[in-house]
Amino acid sequence: MSDRSHTPRGERPARGRGSSRSSARPSRPPHTARGARPARTPARSTATADFNANSNRVFLPILAFAVIASLFVLRLAYLQVIAAPAMASEAENARMSYDWIEPRRGTIYDRNGVVLATSVESTTIYIDPVEVDDADATAQVLVDVLGGQKSDYLEAITAPNTRYAVVKEKADVAVGDALKERVRELSASGGSREGMDFGIRYKTLWKREYPNAQVGGQVIGVCTLETDAENNREYYKGVSGLELYYDDVLSGEAGYTREERSPDGTPIPGGTRDSKAAVDGEDIIISIDIELQQSVEERLTADAKGITANGGSAIVMDGGTGEIYAAASLPLLNPADRTNMEADAPKLKCVTDLFEPGSIFKSVSAMAILEAGTMTPDTELFCPSSIEADGYVIGDAHERGDATYTLRQIMDQSSNVGISLATENATVGDVSGFRNLYNKINEYNLHTKTGVDYPGEGEAGTEYLGNLLPFDDWSKVTAYNVSFGQGLSLTPLQITRFYGALVNDGVECTPHFLLSKPQSGETAEYGSDTVIKDKKAIDDLTSMLKTVVTEGTGKAAAIDGFNVAGKTSTAEIYDEKNGGYRKGVYNLAFTGFLADSSSQLVCFVGANEVPTDGVVTPIFKDIMTTAIDRFNIYPE
Repeated sequence: MSDRSHTPRGERPARGRGSSRSSARPSRPPHTARGARPARTPARSTATADFNANSNRVFLPILAFAVIASLFVLRLAYLQVIAAPAMASEAENARMSYDWIEPRRGTIYDRNGVVLATSVESTTIYIDPVEVDDADATAQVLVDVLGGQKSDYLEAITAPNTRYAVVKEKADVAVGDALKERVRELSASGGSREGMDFGIRYKTLWKREYPNAQVGGQVIGVCTLETDAENNREYYKGVSGLELYYDDVLSGEAGYTREERSPDGTPIPGGTRDSKAAVDGEDIIISIDIELQQSVEERLTADAKGITANGGSAIVMDGGTGEIYAAASLPLLNPADRTNMEADAPKLKCVTDLFEPGSIFKSVSAMAILEAGTMTPDTELFCPSSIEADGYVIGDAHERGDATYTLRQIMDQSSNVGISLATENATVGDVSGFRNLYNKINEYNLHTKTGVDYPGEGEAGTEYLGNLLPFDDWSKVTAYNVSFGQGLSLTPLQITRFYGALVNDGVECTPHFLLSKPQSGETAEYGSDTVIKDKKAIDDLTSMLKTVVTEGTGKAAAIDGFNVAGKTSTAEIYDEKNGGYRKGVYNLAFTGFLADSSSQLVCFVGANEVPTDGVVTPIFKDIMTTAIDRFNIYPE
């Protein structure tokens, strides 16, 4: 647990009025001698000028007419030769009536083939008012099968300016069949209704169903039914979870039948009629084990009036593959019934939300120290009861006197002072201990996105994830705080990925849900990154994490017959509104795994805003015990 004391417009151009009037006067014409006559212009010259003027008056209109005529001819040629096909196509399209065929949305399966989300056939019943022969008779047929009163249907039956007035959406197929049968009976009865067009039409659509209700709901996500009124289309669109992330894969491509109709809706004899088949969406198989997922959710909700009252989350991931077997955050989401859905229920917070990790992060600092070679698990270090930095006092969660601790004891007693001093002393060459920690945080990918195939992980346009000050901005108290997991933030999935490297020889695998697309036979591939090369350091840290469970703060995580390795955390919560840290509430967490076993499963468990001291280790124990039984895990 961390300590409870912390830091930290040009001028407008001048306008004027000038004069350009000349002061010179024109010269007078020369004086003409008395009796002299001015020379006369020859008559021929005058006639020529008149001819030229008249010619211009005649020629210019002719020229203008010629230009206009040329433009007209060119325009006519353009319309007939170039634009005519396009215009004809547009006119034809304007007469085309489309009946859209919606594709089947792909099914989502868990890793064992259990259906998590699927699409089943349904019938949407609608009225084509143009084709209704008798509105009252149509209304009566609907009452006979669907119930209600005639008045319930007359608005749709008599609707103007439409050929698609919905009466009942997504009805069971049996309901549509019953209505069809009733229409057949009346039309063939030989009475007044024989051959009558009731204007009742049917469209086969798909209805999205979630057989497991809330189990896995946040991972699977939800769809909304979108309506394109202009084209008389209804289709599903993913809005959260994997339904959103893999919407392009699941949604498929709509088909259609179309034909030319007159403005009154009557088919045009000999008109264009064609169709295009719909392309169904692809199915996907994901890594979730629905039985383990159910167990995780039940265990989180079991404490909903206690330690997880203000929220909690859990992840179970295979560190050797990155496959996520279970993931949940409170409150849960039921995609099959969203009538009372809480606002943040669609969020899988253990993937999307940041938190200050607290003492879990001491495992990161310890690994940086072990890789630096400045301490072994049994190296001793004098740890005073408190230390000072930048005017702030740092102490352990529980009051104690001065003591000498080994690195192992610093971990199992979760000493803030001890891990701060050990980190400070972990100098490698000319690289200071704090700089070394900063470098390792980045080497371990604890400041970058995991790459998980789930929406909402970090901001778009950047690979960075979480809050980590540039090292040049670290004060001494910041450095101390970071060493025990305060003053920086990350997601539960990030820390789970780091622990995955501990069980996988230093290799981090990309966390993921998608396993394969069965129709195409495509198997998803993901990257990995070797982040810890010192295998001895991995063994040493694993050994210390075992001690945390056997002798330290994680005793309640112990499972008979197995060596559980992990680290507890009681982290202070930053006050976004007022600054500093909130008083009296903490985020609790535990991350661990079954060392020396046949499994590489890593489990994170967290509880939010816990007002008193408590532990989440029993939740971890129950989840991992279920996994042991479920997957036949055994010690090695």
